[in-house]
Amino acid sequence: MKDLLTNSTFFGIFLSIGSYMIALAIQKKFNKGFLNPLLIAIMMTIAVILLCDIDYESYNASAKYLSFLLTPATVCLAVPLYEKIDLLKKNAKAIFIGIFSGVMTSVLSIYLMSKIFSFTKEEFVTFLPKSITTAIGMSVAQELGGYVSIAVAAIILTGVLGNMICVSVLKIFHIDDSIAKGVAIGSASHAIGTSRAMQIGETEGAISSLSIVTAGIMTVILANIIAGLY
Repeated sequence: MKDLLTNSTFFGIFLSIGSYMIALAIQKKFNKGFLNPLLIAIMMTIAVILLCDIDYESYNASAKYLSFLLTPATVCLAVPLYEKIDLLKKNAKAIFIGIFSGVMTSVLSIYLMSKIFSFTKEEFVTFLPKSITTAIGMSVAQELGGYVSIAVAAIILTGVLGNMICVSVLKIFHIDDSIAKGVAIGSASHAIGTSRAMQIGETEGAISSLSIVTAGIMTVILANIIAGLY
């Protein structure tokens, strides 16, 4: 059975997509924020790999084709942004200041945490891109000499947590403006959070999509500067 699975060209794809479809059904049935489909799918995939004693390399070799869709999927987020271009132009200054504030908060919090826990430079730069989309974050971590696999895990975890708690956080701080919601979600929890923003509203989704790209560019610049000072 193990040989059959590991030798299958598309085993990883079927496992990943199947786990996610089951997770979506669970979330739809119970409609609870903590039942995040991506988180459940990850846990299910890990469980199957462990129970079937399949090494990660074999799984990744058959699931790598899904990774090719990551960048095109991120680019597609430009569609709702285009539809709200007039709103963007009208509030451009406030939006970009908000995104910059989010990026600075993320970068400086990692810097502070690194000093408190005495991180090495490699560990520090690994967590710097935690709040930007995986497609950009992987490149940032690799370029700065960090651990790419850990960086990806941190990015995904940040996005999943953002997706799960963003609505509650917005309510706690009484953030009612649609643009502010989009900026907050997109600059803090990238594409995974943006999927939740799109469920909240079209404006939230569009501004969150913009925040992903802008926050990514800002983080690349700031990460290089701060990493050089660490």
